[in-house]
Amino acid sequence: MKKLNPFHVAIPVRNVEEARKFYTEILECEEGRSDDLWIDFDLYGHQFVVHYQAPKEDNVKHHNPVDGHDVPIPHYGVVLDYDEWHRLAERLKRFNIDFVIEPYIRFEGQPGEQATMFFLDPSGNALEFKAFKNIEQLFAK
Repeated sequence: MKKLNPFHVAIPVRNVEEARKFYTEILECEEGRSDDLWIDFDLYGHQFVVHYQAPKEDNVKHHNPVDGHDVPIPHYGVVLDYDEWHRLAERLKRFNIDFVIEPYIRFEGQPGEQATMFFLDPSGNALEFKAFKNIEQLFAK
C-alpha cells in the first residue's frame, strides 16, 4: 500500500463560521481541531486550515493564462481520483457554485491531460480540483 503523504496549507478567511459552513456542507470536509479564529479541515486526506484575517483593502485579483483560461493566482486545491472529481463537479453544480473556470478537460490529447475546475470559497480564495485518467501523467511534459 502506498504511504499517504498529507499536505498542509493554511488560508485566510474573512469569516470563520462562513468558511465552516462552506467547507463542511459544500465540500463535505470533516472538521478537526478549531478555535474562534481557525479551523482544521480534512480535505481529501490533507490538512487544510482556515484562519481569520481581516479583509485587506487591496482587492486586486491576479491570474495567469493557461490553456486559454485565466487561472487565478494564488489558488489551492488537490488532485482527486478521476471518478471522485466528476462526483465533486456534479455536487458543486447542484449547489449552484459559480465557477471561475467551468469543469473541463485541459491539455486534451497532450501529455498531462487533466480534468480541472476552479471556483471561489466565500472569502474569495481560489480553489482548483483536478484529476488525471492516468495519474502517471501528473508531471508529464
